[in-house]
Amino acid sequence: GMLNPDAGAGLRGNAVFDPDCRACPRLSRHLAEVKRQFPAYHARPVPAFGARQPRLLIVGLAPGLHGANATGRPFTGDYAGILLYRMLYKYGFASRPDSAGPADGLRLSACRITNAVKCLPPQNRPVGPEINQCNSYLAAELKRARQGAVILCLGQIAHRASIKALGLKQAAYPFGHGALHALDDGRTLVDSYHCSRYNLNTKRLSEAMFEAIFRRIGSRLGRRARHGV
Repeated sequence: GMLNPDAGAGLRGNAVFDPDCRACPRLSRHLAEVKRQFPAYHARPVPAFGARQPRLLIVGLAPGLHGANATGRPFTGDYAGILLYRMLYKYGFASRPDSAGPADGLRLSACRITNAVKCLPPQNRPVGPEINQCNSYLAAELKRARQGAVILCLGQIAHRASIKALGLKQAAYPFGHGALHALDDGRTLVDSYHCSRYNLNTKRLSEAMFEAIFRRIGSRLGRRARHGV
């Protein structure tokens, strides 16, 4: 009710998030199993984190087992968030360079982080029906990203989910690292390879490549890098 304005009645209306969503049977079963294995883990749908009406909305894929699924905060607790939060701090979107957990006092400024799929999928791979089932939540979040906002999609699945949530044609907005898509409402969608351990270890994505994305976002939103970070 009133305590959580983001909570809503499942997928009805414009709910941005439902902490009790059990719409995907495979994911619900998986979360129940994970909760038995790791009783202290969050192990339920993970809410977005940050400003309610962001100028920068970051869209990831899904919570990681020992990351957001454990801590309840996107990109927090596992490797994928290390570089992301460092960049957010460097470009003035985060109050500190690392995200430890909900009690760490970290604040995001004009930025919000979410995932295309809110629940941990087996093997980190959601299937098509699950991505689609969760898409109306993403659509509601995208509506809150204001005029002139930048939407940063981390990886192809996040990109495709965002294009679908925006009601656009996939073929007109192909994914590509560093691609910049002008949306007709004045917003900009930017693509990056996902900042996963795998992509960073295999050098598909380097820190320099990721920072170049943030430099472009910063110049669009009027934010310069902090010195000495």
